[in-house]
Amino acid sequence: MRRPSVHFSLGFLTLGGFLMGVVFWGGFNTALEATNTEAFCISCHEMRDNVFQELRQTIHYTNRSGVRASCPDCHVPHRWTNKIARKMQASKEVWGKIFGTISTREKFLAHRLTLARNEWARLEANDSLECRNCHSAESMDITRQSSRAVQAHERFLFSGEQTCIDCHKGIAHRLPDMRAAALRPDPAAMGDARRFLAAMEE
Repeated sequence: MRRPSVHFSLGFLTLGGFLMGVVFWGGFNTALEATNTEAFCISCHEMRDNVFQELRQTIHYTNRSGVRASCPDCHVPHRWTNKIARKMQASKEVWGKIFGTISTREKFLAHRLTLARNEWARLEANDSLECRNCHSAESMDITRQSSRAVQAHERFLFSGEQTCIDCHKGIAHRLPDMRAAALRPDPAAMGDARRFLAAMEE
């Protein structure tokens, strides 16, 4: 461990490598956490002027308890491995920013259905994990819910037949034009379009 290599001892190289690894890991995690803040999310006008303004009008932003969900609470998984996977997926969103995919309100509205479908599919795939980080089905007091909510939760949520996002689309942001969804069918979204149109007719 003390015998020199060409210039440095093996012990020095090992210790130096360890310290550099600690510095790299600390810097990586610091940068990662910096991208998990609401300030970072709304630093681009596409988010600040569109979906963030909608969030501010909902109970997830302002409510009697003062508990507020921020962008990463719903859009970034808490588990480290899932978080890294989500960050890798988000890399293509950087390209969208560079090329101005939704740089104007008109472009955002034109892409809104696709953006919403992507996020709904992600939440369906992970069983609405981000919802469950705050809302526990086991802790629900269904005696304080409306009869309609009780029936829906008992039939779909508690049985595992559906997950939170199946019924709670548009809970923090406005829904896209679901009539457009009916005109441009997506097998995963057809049920959503039908339910939405049926609700509009009631």
